[in-house]
Parts: sequence; C-alpha cells; structure tokens
Amino acid sequence: MKAKYEEIMDWIKQQLHHGELYAGNKLPSIRQLALTFNCSKNTVLKAYDELEKEHIIYAKSKSGHYIVSHVKQTPAPSETIDFLSAGPAKDLIPYTEFQHCLNKAIDTYKEELFEYGDPQGLVSLRQEIVQQLQSLQVFTTTERVVITSGSQQALHLLATLPFPNNKQTILIEQPTYFGMINAIQLSGASVMGIPVTMDGVDLQQLETIFQQQTIKFFYVIPRFHNPLGHSYTNAEKKKIVELANQYDVYIVEDDFLGALDTNNKADSIFSYDPSGRVIYIQSYSKTFLPGMRIASVVLPQCLIESFLRYKISADFTSPILSQGALELYLKSGLYSTHLAKIQHIYAHKMAILQESCARLLPKSVRYTTPTSGFYLTLYLPKEVSAKRLTEELAKRHIIVDHCDRMFLHGHNSDKLIRLCISQLEEQQIVDGVKGISEAITRLVVRCSY
Repeated sequence: MKAKYEEIMDWIKQQLHHGELYAGNKLPSIRQLALTFNCSKNTVLKAYDELEKEHIIYAKSKSGHYIVSHVKQTPAPSETIDFLSAGPAKDLIPYTEFQHCLNKAIDTYKEELFEYGDPQGLVSLRQEIVQQLQSLQVFTTTERVVITSGSQQALHLLATLPFPNNKQTILIEQPTYFGMINAIQLSGASVMGIPVTMDGVDLQQLETIFQQQTIKFFYVIPRFHNPLGHSYTNAEKKKIVELANQYDVYIVEDDFLGALDTNNKADSIFSYDPSGRVIYIQSYSKTFLPGMRIASVVLPQCLIESFLRYKISADFTSPILSQGALELYLKSGLYSTHLAKIQHIYAHKMAILQESCARLLPKSVRYTTPTSGFYLTLYLPKEVSAKRLTEELAKRHIIVDHCDRMFLHGHNSDKLIRLCISQLEEQQIVDGVKGISEAITRLVVRCSY
C-alpha cells in the first residue's frame, strides 16, 4: 500500500500525463491538497519536496509551487514488445532507496568521496562484498577483491594483461557475451571458440583444446548464460576446474546474473578452486543499477599487482561516490531485500516465457530452459534465417536479438534468436511469443514454395 505522499505525487504525474497540467502551471496550494487528500500539510510538503528532487516542480518564494518548464511528459505506453533490451526493469530499480544511501555516504565520508581513492577500491566496500559473495558460494578475502568500473572494464583488462602461465590464446564459449568478444578483438589477443549448446560444452573437446592449444584462460558464463540462459551443473563446474589445473589454464567466471539463482545447492566454479585458478567477476548492472558502473573481481594473489597496474593506466580508480553509497546499501540489508524481490519476479517471468514457448511455438523450434535470469534462446528450423526473422518481427513491433554478434567470425550464427524478459510485462511475453510463432510459420510456408 502506498504512502499518502506517494499518492499525491502519482496524482500530479497523472495530471501531467493526461495534459491537465502543463509546464509553468501553478499547483494547488498545500492547504487545498491537504483537504483534497484528507491529510496533513506536512504530507503535502513531503510530496512536493520529492517532486522537486525529481525536477518535476519548483517552489517560488511567497508564490507557491509550479511545474518545471522543461519537464518531460510521460510517453504513452509503447505498442512495441521489446525482447531486446537487457537492463533491469525500470520499475524494479530502487532509485529512492539508493538516493538516501548516496546522501548518507556524503554525510559519512564527506570530502573522502571526492578525492582520488584506492585503485583497488574502498576497503569498507570490499569487506561488505566479501560478506555478500558468500551467498554465491564465493569465499574469499578483502585483499583479493578489486573494484572495477563495471564488469566490462574487468574483461578488457583481463584480455590485455599477461598471465603467469605465459600463454596467449583466450578460449570463449560460442555463442557468448558480445562485450567479451569486442574486448578480445580490440586488444589484439589470440582467440578461439568452443561450442556451447543447451547441454553445455563437450568436456572431452574442452580437454583436447586445453591439451593441444596454449590457452591463457577460458571465459565462461556458468549461470543463466548470455545468450542461451543455460546453467552448468556442479559436476561440470568441478570438472572444468580439474582440467584447468591439469593443463595450467586459468578460468574467468562471469557470474553476472548469479545473484538471481535461488538454488542454494548451485555452486560457483570459484568454490572448486583451492589453488587460485579461477578469477570471479560479479556485477551490479543487471540486478541493481546499470549506471552505477561498479563490479567486483576476485583475483589470485599472483595477478593483483599487474591487474592494478593496468587498471591505474585506464582510470586510476572507480567512482568513489558510487562505492560509498553501495557499501551503505549492502550494509543496511536493502540489497538482500531487493534481491529477494527480483528473484521471484524474474523467475516468474521466465516461467511464463517457457510456458508460452511450449504452448505456442511450432514443434520445429527448440529452445533453452533456464529457471530464471534474463535470457532464453530459440533454435530456429533450417528453413528460417534469424536475421530475416528479426526483420519480419520488427515490422510487427516485436524486437528480438539475433545472435550474430555473439559468435566469432566464421561460426554458424544465423539460427539463434535471443529473447530477454527483463523489460516485459506478463501479457507482453505471451503476445510476443504468439507473434514470433506466427512469423516463423509464415517464413517456413514461403520457403516451401
């Protein structure tokens, strides 16, 4: 149930949306609104204060409150069904809570937040992250944690810096996160791929590659894979570590959606790594605030010095204000509460997507079966091009992502469509799958003539 001041805020926003209030209009007096909403004047003042913070209204001395002249009007609901955008749902981003943590951080740390900080990150934040990582089956020490400006920076640095095994080639899954492919290609590093399917990787093929090639590290997304949504079993994770130790290969574990995993028995690859072979990356971009640009990397002791040297050359230190606010957010327990909420929501959305695929898609279409996360991938029948399907769906205002950019050049990439559920409401998911099914059927029929 919403607080009364939030009801007042919603009413004013609705008046703006429906054109009953315009930029420059004077708002009702505090006394008038208090009578209208049967509340105290302090409640109306709080609503007005919050709207001022959002830059929707402003106060004019001895005159009242007015709509800001450049206020953005709320757009009408879009007819587009967006299976492409992969950020957290906007209504699940805890802006107000984090704003309080930002203000508290400034009060707590004062000028410290606006000076150059420790390149490794705030010690107090790293301590909190060490505690939080335990829920992901990652047990480490503060000294091994480095704060980076998002996981993308961590991937770029790892692709560039030399490793203690003195090997040169990076092994990646095919398909995989396109940001990692870009980082490797821009660094000029040698790279090769190993196919990953709905059943994961072929461990025998993985061993052959480790044995015959000079693999610096294997980049792997073990939980809620991007783009497949696939998760590795504990037995597979354990075997990957065994092979890495046997053939002197490092593992870069990108656990960007691990926080959405409700399976308490699911281990991280890191948990099978007693020798410091696994580098673990965790980001807050998909589960919390993408614009905060904070991620954490757990490194083996032998890599910390060189990693920090490369990081200092890139940005010296990650945003200190964001670090201080995140520390307070984690310490307060608000992040744990937020995670519990979004874990249920995303798992529910994924269940709706799976049910819709089973009920509506042609039998010739296979699809992955993630339990949660953002992504599910469709494997199209031989008659259907992923790029052509993407174009056909765009005409129907259904936006999907074909997986061409998620493969190295030369791999067969025109049969996969990635669906992301993070931005969609339940009915949009059902309607979207129905539209996809109809488009696939039409394309198959065309090819039969």
